[in-house]
Amino acid sequence: MLALLCPGQGSQTPGFLDPWLELPAAREALTTLSQASGIDLVAHGTTSDAETIRDTAIAQPLIVAAGLAAAEVLLDGPDARSAVAALSGHSVGEITAAGVGGVLTGSEAIVLVRERGLAMAEASAVQPTGMSAVVGGDPAAVAEALQRHGLTAANMNGGGQVVAAGTMDQLAALEQDAPARARVIPLSVAGAFHTEHMRPAVAHLDACVRASAPKDPWVPLISNRDGQAVDDGAQVLARIVDQVARPVRWDLVMETLLSMGVTALIELPPAGTLVGLAKRGMRGVPSVAVKTPDDLPAARALLAEHGATTSAASS
Repeated sequence: MLALLCPGQGSQTPGFLDPWLELPAAREALTTLSQASGIDLVAHGTTSDAETIRDTAIAQPLIVAAGLAAAEVLLDGPDARSAVAALSGHSVGEITAAGVGGVLTGSEAIVLVRERGLAMAEASAVQPTGMSAVVGGDPAAVAEALQRHGLTAANMNGGGQVVAAGTMDQLAALEQDAPARARVIPLSVAGAFHTEHMRPAVAHLDACVRASAPKDPWVPLISNRDGQAVDDGAQVLARIVDQVARPVRWDLVMETLLSMGVTALIELPPAGTLVGLAKRGMRGVPSVAVKTPDDLPAARALLAEHGATTSAASS
């Protein structure tokens, strides 16, 4: 059984879309998504600098567009979809997963993430906020340090990684007063996502999805909220909206994937973060991070090998 994973904000790097434009299908998809969003995603994914694509209003549509375009190429085959047993996305990657899973069309997904990015950027502008990964250390000591500095554990990523979110002053204080045997690593995001700082964005997104007509996904989507497998399209969207101001429980997502019997993982671009977490939280499960088209043969080989298990289980 194989799961397809969609990364979140902070995974983008300058020029990461360059090699994908060499594939006609990916170029066409990215051009279409640029037109639907009103943002030149092709330019931002090829020529914009790190500071430009750090902007939440640009980063989020860019990440979702990359995942949707790569999925269109990867899953272009009669048996490709049948090899996938589950989909999940980290934070904004849940919108990518909803698009890949058919809850939304690609155009609907890119418009929703555009609105999400704009609303979260506006909420972030109220005061300087951010996020830092806390890697290692005793879990109780890490939790106590976050509480002491008024920070929120916005992402519980498993494998000894927690992402703290709050004001820049609070994060700076944590870095100076890091828990024993823990590293504090500032992340390339422009706000305290998945905290109460994002509450104003929830109402805007809720209004955006009310006019939607979501379809049920063709494969279960594993929710960031609690690791639950969701197969109802309306519930997927409700959770995406609510999740903006709730912690991401990626540790529970990985637990669910293991309990389902998932035996392999493929991460869509901009890939690397989630398979890295899986090496600690899902030890021994083979994975492929699809960073460039050069990674597609390995991903397709994993689909073919582990899709047989899915087909046998469902027959």
